[in-house]
Amino acid sequence: MLSKEKLARINELANKAKNSRLTEEEAKEQSRLRKEYLQTFRSSMLNTLKGVTIVDPNGEDVTPKKLKEYQNKNRLH
Repeated sequence: MLSKEKLARINELANKAKNSRLTEEEAKEQSRLRKEYLQTFRSSMLNTLKGVTIVDPNGEDVTPKKLKEYQNKNRLH
């Protein structure tokens, strides 16, 4: 998870970019922070999806076989 300070800095740079131009250093920092944010978000989303069970309207478990195999392989219990 990204720290509150980094999120605040991302927002600060985004607001500055809307109102004026960023310096080259600020643009590099913004790019680096965005990449870090996306990496953190994708990792979190992937972990969430790895724990999902998909159920159809009839109540049948239709979780893809590959995901079920991953979940069974990586159980903690």
